Amino acid sequence: MNLSPEISLRLDWATHEAAKYACENWHYSKKIPVNKLVKIGAWENGKFVGVVIFGGGASAVLHKQFNLTRFEVCELVRVALAEHKTQVSRIIKIAIKMLKKINPKLKIIVSFADPSEGHHGGIYKAGGWVYSGISAKTREYYFNGDWRHVTDVYKRLDAGKIKTLRLREKPGKYRYIFALDDSWKKRLELLKKPYPKCVSSADSGTLGFQPRGGGATPTDTLQFQDAK
Repeated sequence: MNLSPEISLRLDWATHEAAKYACENWHYSKKIPVNKLVKIGAWENGKFVGVVIFGGGASAVLHKQFNLTRFEVCELVRVALAEHKTQVSRIIKIAIKMLKKINPKLKIIVSFADPSEGHHGGIYKAGGWVYSGISAKTREYYFNGDWRHVTDVYKRLDAGKIKTLRLREKPGKYRYIFALDDSWKKRLELLKKPYPKCVSSADSGTLGFQPRGGGATPTDTLQFQDAK
């Protein structure tokens, strides 16, 4: 799809190495999530500009609040992009189509915007996601030189060692939900709340962009070019 005479956008499956590079260089967390992930790369004019990553998320019980199975709910866990021209919401929209194609049982995607990192959810408002409120506070442990979610730490250490780590509470995040079928679009209306006043509909620029040199070239597999 040609967005303009100068910009051509393509999304494709990304290698773990490319996704890791994007997260470490172009996302504020500086790390790729653990567990099973769906990694989708984005290219503009043939240049790799980042990834959109879906996964199970930090919470092992995310699906239970919707009375769904863990195979029917996932989380948008990373949007790690270098400098680019395409609207972020458009990149996410195409990535969701690819995700749905290989996971037809999915009903809902959840994502969180962390205000403590300067993110409020403008890309979700632009993409028509439902804002459902602020998530509960979370706990983080300082481990291996970084603050990590309690779930991540419990996967790595036993309870005895965890007790020796520094602990902090982190405020809740803005929670956004996207329905993948009509029945859930209607159900989400019951959870819908007004977008936070700090959230505008602006949707351009980069998300968590950290200027760095170089790039990465994922192995091409399925090419997916969206048509309006």
